[in-house]
Amino acid sequence: MPARQMGPMADTDPQPPGREVLDRVGPRLRALRRARRTTLAELSAATGISVSTLSRLESGGRRATLELLLPLARAHQVTLDELVDAPATGDPRIHPRPTVRDGVVFLPMTRRPGGPRAYKMVYPAHSPAGPPDQRVHEGYEWLYVLSGRLRLVLGEHDLLLGPGEAAEFDTRTPHWFGNPDPAPLELLSLFGPQGERMHVRARPTATGAAGGR
Repeated sequence: MPARQMGPMADTDPQPPGREVLDRVGPRLRALRRARRTTLAELSAATGISVSTLSRLESGGRRATLELLLPLARAHQVTLDELVDAPATGDPRIHPRPTVRDGVVFLPMTRRPGGPRAYKMVYPAHSPAGPPDQRVHEGYEWLYVLSGRLRLVLGEHDLLLGPGEAAEFDTRTPHWFGNPDPAPLELLSLFGPQGERMHVRARPTATGAAGGR
């Protein structure tokens, strides 16, 4: 079920970068720090890494390791993938790397870790298969249908949303959603693990419109 996958997907640890990638990290570290107007001393206080080690990392005198890169990624508010293979500093464009789970394509639309995460999701026809399997988890979610129709089963409510319709809900409420139609479904999802609220609500379908699905 996509909603329960959003949190783990956002927190999934990336694969360790190769040695040739680590050798090119220094200039990116320096560019990120300077773009944020952070001194080595300030970055040292935020990460617990000594000023001398930070300086050697930026100059290439010290090989980057995951133990050093992880706190630096958190301090710079970027993912580890972006730290070792980042676009030019200041480039606002996002280069999504799709993930496919159970036939559903997830395209991340945000790159800053923490806070709400945005995804474009593409469902194939009639997916997921089988009866609704409602789940619960911490967080808050906002959905917007781009094309196709979304079936949202939320507690005792069974809703159908078409293009231009949106829904928000506390994910501690049992929920399930999928594509009931023979055409693909495309939607945007904002997932806030700390319960950020997006104030657009779904309209229930007409009585019986979704009851037979």
